[in-house]
Order: sequence, then structure tokens, then C-alpha cells
Amino acid sequence: MSRLTSTGLTTTGAWMAATAVCLVALGVWADYPELVTLGLAAAGTLLIAALWLLATPKLTVVREIRPRRVFEGDAAHGTLTVTNVGRRRSPPLVVTETLGGDRTTVSVPALAAGGECTVGYPLPVSRRGRYVIPPVRLGHSDPLRLLQRGRATGGELVVHVYPRVHHLAMITFGGSQDAEGHTTSNAPLGGAAFHSLREYVPGDDWRRIHWGATARTGTVMARHVVVPDEPRQLVVLDTGSATYPGTLFEDAVRVAASFCVAAERASMPLHLKTTGGAERESSGTALELLSSVRHDSAERGLAALSELVRDVVTDTQGVALVVVTGRTDAEATRLLMSLRPRFLSLSLAQLVTPDAVAPARPRGVLAVSAASSDMFATSWNRLVLR
Repeated sequence: MSRLTSTGLTTTGAWMAATAVCLVALGVWADYPELVTLGLAAAGTLLIAALWLLATPKLTVVREIRPRRVFEGDAAHGTLTVTNVGRRRSPPLVVTETLGGDRTTVSVPALAAGGECTVGYPLPVSRRGRYVIPPVRLGHSDPLRLLQRGRATGGELVVHVYPRVHHLAMITFGGSQDAEGHTTSNAPLGGAAFHSLREYVPGDDWRRIHWGATARTGTVMARHVVVPDEPRQLVVLDTGSATYPGTLFEDAVRVAASFCVAAERASMPLHLKTTGGAERESSGTALELLSSVRHDSAERGLAALSELVRDVVTDTQGVALVVVTGRTDAEATRLLMSLRPRFLSLSLAQLVTPDAVAPARPRGVLAVSAASSDMFATSWNRLVLR
């Protein structure tokens, strides 16, 4: 779908219009008809340029952007396929693509009737974010480049630029004493761990019918099998009261994203929460959330941590908690120490400035502080893998 967006003067056209006005005014004031004639000629040239632009080329444009989800520092490319569906030759075009305030301009050559051209161009995806790319803008001008006409075509596209991630080693936990693993009634169905007996319902696998219990009760009974409980990874990102000087919040987001990817790599169920109330339960959706998360100093920060983890430790057993924040104060340290017994492990990632005094390390908490996400990854892996 195409629609007209703007028609206006180019820089050359603006100078031409100003010259026409000045020549006509000066000619009238000085009673100099030759100047008036030159001014009218300039105005007439602009009129011819306007008439030229009335014949808008009939084009179809197909835009593709790949990949639509990319990590910081990786490459993303756009591809435009322009087809001239009109009966006459189309003029050269200038295509403008806008992403996060950055503009990319691509030139498309003149196309004969029925002609097609495919052009590719890089997209600036160096900064984390969720970008809504507006419809592509096609622009063409008259032969003298006095006027230009632009129109938008196509629809909006969304590109997610995920935070850059680092390879992080995961803390290993001992297996359950039960060979099939501990189970709960709200565990996912479809596993191999026996949890209980229940009445048979249509659609159940007949091989799971417990014939002994069926004979005793007179009701067809089936084995209720579930996926055994597994250690879960809970990542909490402080988006509130913690101080993040400079770009340290970006480093904190990268650390949180790295833990999410590491949990997926280790096949651990993941739950990501922010102190602002946002949450996701898979690596892919967590990265989408982290691509657009923002720091808001008006939030409660780690003061909300007890409320954030209450439902997790109540409903699920075996949770490893990771808290990603800035520098912690004495109150936050006491809070972390009080929460420690409720988790398999509690890890604290602190992003602080290089000249900051070493933060307090709560007892029983695996705490690592660093001045960047790269330094954190190095220190964390050295500590966990030693």
C-alpha cells in the first residue's frame, strides 16, 4: 500500500524560488523589465518541475529485514525489491529507511516498464532496543532536482536488538534422591515420573491403566505421570533504586541476559523478573523484555524483592536465585541474607564503577562485583569453575 506523504522544494529549488521572488521584486522596484522576465522564467521552471512530478511512477515495493531479532554488535540487513508496474519508465529513486532515529538512504536506478530491481542495505542495530520501523519512504524528483515528492509504502516492522550476552558457567546442583525426581501435583504432564493414581479420562493412554487398582475400586484408574521437579533459575533485574552511573545499567541488562541464555543452555526452566513488575518465563521472551527494559529510579528496587520471590518459593521447589543490581546498601544486604535459606543458591551480580569501594558481600551469597559485563563474566566463570 502506498500513500502520498510530502511534496516540497529541494535545496536547489528553494534557492530558485528565492531568486525568482527577488528578481521580480527588484525588477518591479527598479522598473527593470529584464529582471522581471528572469524572475518569471525561474518561477516558470519551478512550475514545470511541479507538473513533471504529477506523473507519479507506479511501483510496488517488497521489503524484508533479516534477522528481525539480533544481538548487539551483530548485523541485520534490509532488502528492497522495487518493481515498475506502470507503462512508462520510472525515474531514479531515493529510498529512506529509519531505525531508531538513524536514517539509511538507498538509491534505486531508473526502471523500464515491467523492470525490477533488488537492493540491499545494512541496518544500524548497534544499540539495544525494540525498534518500530515505519513504512519505507520512496522519493523522486524532477530532472533539475528542484522539487521532490516522497511517499510511504508498506507497513511497519518491529526489530528487536537483544542485549549482548556472555558465556556464563552455571552452578551445578546435586540430583534428587528419587531416581525419577521429586514431583508435585501442579507439575507439567507428559513426563515419566509417577505421582499418583486418578480416574481414567477419555484420551488417556490405555497402557497407563492400573489394573490392580481398577479391580479393587471398580473404577478404571490410571497412573498420573508428570515431569519431575527440576532446579529452576530465577533472575531478578533491579530496574529501580540501584544507582547505575554512566552506562552500567546497560551492563546490568547484559548480565541478566547472559544468565537467561545460560539457563536455557543448561536446560533449566527460567523465570525472569524485574523490580518494576515485568516478568517472562522463557529465554526468547526474556530477551525481548530485556531489549526494551528501562531504568526508573522512582521504582522501589530491591525493596520489592521479598514480594517478587514469594510466589516462586511457595509454589516451586528447588529455585536458584540470581539478583542483578548496582551497588547494594546495608538494608539490601540484610534482605538477601534473610532470603538465602529459601533457595538452592543465591547469587548477586553487582555492576559498580572501578573506583567504588568494594561492596559488602552477604554471608552465604555468591557475590561478584565488576565494572562491566565483560569483567563480570570473567570473574564469575573464574569463581564458579575453580
